[in-house]
Amino acid sequence: MFEIIKKDKLSRARVGTLTMPHGGVAQTPSYVVVGTHAKVRTLGAEDLAATKTQMVISNTYHLWRTLGGKLDSYEGLHKALGWNGIVMTDSGGFQVFSLGFAREHGVGKIAPMFPEANGKKGKAEDNLVTITKDGAYFMDGGERCYLDAERSVAIQEKLGADIILAFDECTSPLHSPWYTFRALQRTHAWAKRCLTAKRRKDQMLYGIVQGGAFWLPRTLGARFIGSLPFDGFAIGGSLGKSRSEMMKVLKWSMPHLPEEKPRHLLGIGKVDDLFDGVEHGIDTFDCVIPTREARHGCLWTLDGRFDVKRGKNRGAKEPIDPACGCPVCKGGRTKGELYERFHAKDAEAGRLATLHNVYFFNDLMEKIRHSILEDRFVAFKKETLARITRK
Repeated sequence: MFEIIKKDKLSRARVGTLTMPHGGVAQTPSYVVVGTHAKVRTLGAEDLAATKTQMVISNTYHLWRTLGGKLDSYEGLHKALGWNGIVMTDSGGFQVFSLGFAREHGVGKIAPMFPEANGKKGKAEDNLVTITKDGAYFMDGGERCYLDAERSVAIQEKLGADIILAFDECTSPLHSPWYTFRALQRTHAWAKRCLTAKRRKDQMLYGIVQGGAFWLPRTLGARFIGSLPFDGFAIGGSLGKSRSEMMKVLKWSMPHLPEEKPRHLLGIGKVDDLFDGVEHGIDTFDCVIPTREARHGCLWTLDGRFDVKRGKNRGAKEPIDPACGCPVCKGGRTKGELYERFHAKDAEAGRLATLHNVYFFNDLMEKIRHSILEDRFVAFKKETLARITRK
């Protein structure tokens, strides 16, 4: 169940509450932490509560391929995580892209995918996916496997997430409008099949809006998916070739989605993206940035993102952020300690960095919620983005 508590007077931002049948509750806007294989890497169940985590998203495709025949007797994601918060699963639709045209085109949802490409495409690789009107075939480890709307829903029901997503085709930023229209037709047919296939009453099913970074297919996609009886909605990629194109996609999509239902932005989660997404009416976001960057020593604060492995942090006695309330900063851990741990290849380095980053993003979302409740969201956005270094 989703309840809107407060709407911002100067934007589409709102504060809400997501409540699940099993008891999980999340205040929105909220960050959804990525736990691909039913585990947030380096963190335990007790760490999720300590980092203010309300929601976790796991990967249907990878769990399906890992569990194999054990899926029928799977204990469920909440038990696997050892946690009673809200759990989402994607549909496997993103892997249609990431193992397919993302490899062939060398791009991500927002091209280019690779920072080292310096504005150019990444290296092209073999496309491992064959898409048909009914579903998608994957070449995975030498084995050919098939996923479609019905199988995706069945897998997600066995995984036991609170929120599951409809199977879709995520297109490439380099696809033409013509290909994007054809993919949109497939996504819409699959969306209706997902609604028909759903059996469990204790799970919310979200429809996914596709249409690339083109006005007409994106608008038609939002209107069509928004007209179907989904429990919530997600904005999927491709999101264009730049951040400005992504903002256009939100502007085109959001007005056509029911106001009373939750909206999720898939795979996006930098600080400025969060503020802009919330301003457009997005309720939840998922992204690997907090966890992936932490494991490589990149830490986030309201004064900017920095690499703790750099030499200037050797022997540093100050915490990552003196104003931070995370277990790492409050526990007296210093930049110098993390520097030494990363250079010693100590596994605890990644855990400490992840604790900090996940807390940072969850705490930022809490501050955003408070700013909306206090009618100062636009001012808070301006203050925060003026302070933080965009990287």
